[in-house]
Amino acid sequence: MQGLKLPLNSERKVRKAVIPAAGFGTRLFPATKVVKKELFPIIDSDGRAKPVIMAIAEEAISGGIEEVGIVVQKGDRTLFEDFFKSPPPSELFNKLSPQNQEYSQYLQDLGSRITILTQDKQEGYGHAVFCAKEWVKDQPFLLMLGDHVYSSNTEKSCASQVLDIYEQVNHSVISLTTMPAEILHKAGCVTGVWQESNSILSVMQLSEKPDIEYARKHLRVEGMAEDQFLCIFGLYVLSPKIFDYLEEHITNNIREKNEFQLTSCLDKLREAEGMTGYVVKGKCFDTGLPDAYRQTMIDFRNVG
Repeated sequence: MQGLKLPLNSERKVRKAVIPAAGFGTRLFPATKVVKKELFPIIDSDGRAKPVIMAIAEEAISGGIEEVGIVVQKGDRTLFEDFFKSPPPSELFNKLSPQNQEYSQYLQDLGSRITILTQDKQEGYGHAVFCAKEWVKDQPFLLMLGDHVYSSNTEKSCASQVLDIYEQVNHSVISLTTMPAEILHKAGCVTGVWQESNSILSVMQLSEKPDIEYARKHLRVEGMAEDQFLCIFGLYVLSPKIFDYLEEHITNNIREKNEFQLTSCLDKLREAEGMTGYVVKGKCFDTGLPDAYRQTMIDFRNVG
């Protein structure tokens, strides 16, 4: 059955992906009182209903990633392990169509590539990433948001595009997209110098959710339209040195908005090793806000 094959690309330098999924989903309350936001359903281009986290894991695998680590709250570990690693009970399995019975085996095969990690205390996105340190070990890794799904405009998936750039430049890569000034307060923003116009950027600064005036003064990129900025698309390929900066912040209790954040550590990583930005040929769909989730339900079904 087409679509059930799990690709394996042993030539990839980057073999692991990390997906932080340990938040409370407060912006989707009260639904998140009973369903984790990463388990909210979406409908893919084949018309199949699946949880958001599954679509993200599949995106990683599509790029040649071999192992996926999902960081969850300690109390949610069994929930995620049951979904990815336990077959459906016989009374449900016997009611499935032959196609869905076959798909159930695909889900088991996908689950064999997934490790569930835990964040015992919710202390911010940077802290959740740090919880994957021992599992990642001393390797570069793909970092993905736990509430975004992707659709490529080319034959290569969005994850594969970003991983390809990493293998060209051999240092950390962040994916980029263009956003208007009025929604900068929702995203990380970067500036830098084009190495390849409108495609590959040498990153010179990262800023987390800047206000418009700061962005106009400090974050403009040559050649872009007025009040258009480069913002983070939601995929990163990072050197393991990022864990050193995250550990430094955690050890010294360096917090931003009372949490351990990632962006300031990314800026330190950029200063130490360099960083490339890549404008992804594709779309990113947000499932973490009510209106955005509603629009994703409409749009994601019709892409691909």
